Amino acid sequence: MKERKERSWAAALGYRPKSLELLSGKFTPADLGRDVMAGLTVGMIALPLALALGIASVPTGSETPFPAPALGIFTAIIAGFLISALGGSRVQIGGPTAAFIPIILLIIEKHGYGGLMMATVMAGVILVIMGLAKMGSLIKYIPWPVTSGFTTGIAVAIIATQTGDFLGIHTGEAAPREFLERLHWLGRHIGEVHVPSVLLAVGCLAVIMFWPRLGFRKVPGSIVAMLGATVLVAAFGWQENLGISTIGSKFGSGAIPAGLPAISWPDFDWAMMRDLIGPATAIALLGAIESLLSAVVADGLTNQRHDSNTELVAQGIANIVCPFFGGLPATGAIARTSANVNNGGRSPLAGMVHALTLLGIILLFAKWAAYVPMGAMSAVLVFVALRMGEWHEMKRLGRMPLSDAAVLVTTFALTVIFDLVIAVEVGMVLAAILFIKRVSETTEVSQVLESDVLESPEQLVSGKEIPEGVRVYRIFGPFLFGAAEKMEDAMERIEEPPKVLILRLHLVSAMDATALNALESVVERLKKHGGSVILSGLHRQPLDMLRKAGFIEVIGRPNLVAHFDDALVRAREILGAA
Repeated sequence: MKERKERSWAAALGYRPKSLELLSGKFTPADLGRDVMAGLTVGMIALPLALALGIASVPTGSETPFPAPALGIFTAIIAGFLISALGGSRVQIGGPTAAFIPIILLIIEKHGYGGLMMATVMAGVILVIMGLAKMGSLIKYIPWPVTSGFTTGIAVAIIATQTGDFLGIHTGEAAPREFLERLHWLGRHIGEVHVPSVLLAVGCLAVIMFWPRLGFRKVPGSIVAMLGATVLVAAFGWQENLGISTIGSKFGSGAIPAGLPAISWPDFDWAMMRDLIGPATAIALLGAIESLLSAVVADGLTNQRHDSNTELVAQGIANIVCPFFGGLPATGAIARTSANVNNGGRSPLAGMVHALTLLGIILLFAKWAAYVPMGAMSAVLVFVALRMGEWHEMKRLGRMPLSDAAVLVTTFALTVIFDLVIAVEVGMVLAAILFIKRVSETTEVSQVLESDVLESPEQLVSGKEIPEGVRVYRIFGPFLFGAAEKMEDAMERIEEPPKVLILRLHLVSAMDATALNALESVVERLKKHGGSVILSGLHRQPLDMLRKAGFIEVIGRPNLVAHFDDALVRAREILGAA
């Protein structure tokens, strides 16, 4: 009885975390050991990423309740645990990701850290609503040119934000966030490049890139680079002797507290809620896209299936909770999720262990974080950006359809030059226009003649006499707003209005309000000249739409028929009555 109630509750809400499977009794000690080891490994992989993402997400000089590195770690721990415990994927690893960096910088610059926290909570609420409304599958319909364009644009924007730390340029003034202004700033300060910092950053980047080729795949290159650089800086005093910038010199010796912060109410400014709707929606969409894409990749690696709506609810809860612990926006991370699967993770326990591993690291080793060089953190993010960019798609622009290439390039350019909010909005509008154009191109409105043979027997025209005064037209494809104009154009080409117009709709799968309006115009035009319209072969969706709109009474029930044969019979009845 208890299990039946649980199932009915889950079915009604549409939310059932995969972690409940751990209570099914099928989880063996061998499974426990495998997932614990995977979680420990992924926790080590996530450590340098969390530090680097926290540092990159906060503009220099911004007031935050904790130093920037701590924000990244807190997010990885809290969101990572919640997403694994409450999500719809067995192996998803959540936390801060590089995709959020441009929009986080924009929000903090305009509204401060309090604005970011408010936007994060709003994004979480949007994600929960999307999940409960079963909108998980709709995210898959965001056009590929849009996602590819802003993904590559984000990669370029991330690389641009890291130029200061990678090149060791520390002028005392905050580098501008805008891409073009940052290029100008870089040109003015290029003579201040700190050679030791550049050599350290390049060395770390080389280690990260080439370490897997040495066969040590169990130990991530980012950990090796970060620990190696930290040991060198601490052992040889490079911070004092060579002027290498470190987390300690930039954020203070207590950059990472030795434990999680107490829960606190973020400093929300409710007056700015209207200004944050756009950024919050962008965070929600970006988080939904990245998390569900990560879950799909994980499904391919594990031959399992995730619950997209449950995953969205978990992502939303994580983003609602994180601000109360000084966190950043979070989502599923493809690289960390893949690493979890490749190291044997097969249940949500691995993701929860990953979060606890990060917690254990800061409890034991937080004081050593002060020696981590900024160049090493910059190298980690540059490598992430190089991997996330869809560079191969940029090479294929010349072989794409012109419209797709235009959407991709526009979204890319807007992401880099302006910001992600504008890029997503304009990209989606362009993609919608592109969709309308393609629907219009694929839908055909043509006159049917007696020689037509491309039909089933009951719809076949060949060998059947079309009475004089009768015109027959066929609509092929979705009859939507992009194609309604074709219907009107076809009617305009008729020199003398027929006594009976048969519209064959058996090849129309869907119809919208614009198409209905076009049909009403045709019926009214023919009625003025004493003519009639017969519709044949309507499918369920168009028929239901006509019924709800009251159009059946307008055209007359006898003028709705199932087949072309019936339409000819009805046409002869109308002609005979006339």
